[in-house]
Amino acid sequence: MNRFPRIFAALFMSSAMAIMNFAVAEESESSVVEDKIRTLVPNAKTIAVSETPIEGILQVQINSDIVYVSNDGQYLLQGQIMDIDTRVNITDQAKSGIRQGLLAELNREEQISFEPEQSKYDLLVFTDIDCGYCRKLHNQIKEYNEEGITIHYMAFPRAGVGSDSYDKFVSVWCADDQQEAMTLAKNGGDPEPQKCPNPIADQYELGREVGVTGTPALLTSDGTLIPGYMPPAQLRQRIESMVTLAE
Repeated sequence: MNRFPRIFAALFMSSAMAIMNFAVAEESESSVVEDKIRTLVPNAKTIAVSETPIEGILQVQINSDIVYVSNDGQYLLQGQIMDIDTRVNITDQAKSGIRQGLLAELNREEQISFEPEQSKYDLLVFTDIDCGYCRKLHNQIKEYNEEGITIHYMAFPRAGVGSDSYDKFVSVWCADDQQEAMTLAKNGGDPEPQKCPNPIADQYELGREVGVTGTPALLTSDGTLIPGYMPPAQLRQRIESMVTLAE
């Protein structure tokens, strides 16, 4: 009698049980970690637990933030994980994916855009009317366009909703010629005070959600955040190098 089919069946059942036990263990670890995080941030809208390349450490997305937790839920770590061999920043990759999701359904009609005739790259720029480096960036808007970069402005009045910078942005948004009003304001002028339905407060909150802490904050189409001012030619080179790495 041929015993090999029975042996293979036993081996298969053993492997299947091992896989099931591993999956149950993983699910249990995730549940423990999620429960612990819920005690810290009970009002969090999103808590998502996933693996990392480091044994015993899980990645936890809390709304749009990334933290790391030991798989027993005992220790929480804040910081970044980088693969030294590949130079890949695993934390940034995770955050870029979150930002992509948050920005996926943005309405281009609610952005003040400066476009070249032939656009190669689209860049979302969270900006403050009164920020010095934001003004420097805008004063070179023609040069950015010459590099093939389209600038789509989003509002991020650093002093918050209701501040003077916020009110100026509302006036820019409500102007008949938004580009002209933006340029006037960026040059230190005061646009004609106006009120109208506007997305300024929503854009400010979105900026905070995607991790903007200062201005200008530049976001590429893949969700990569480039904080701070960068000269036009250098910015184009940075974007091109990112595209090359992605390929």
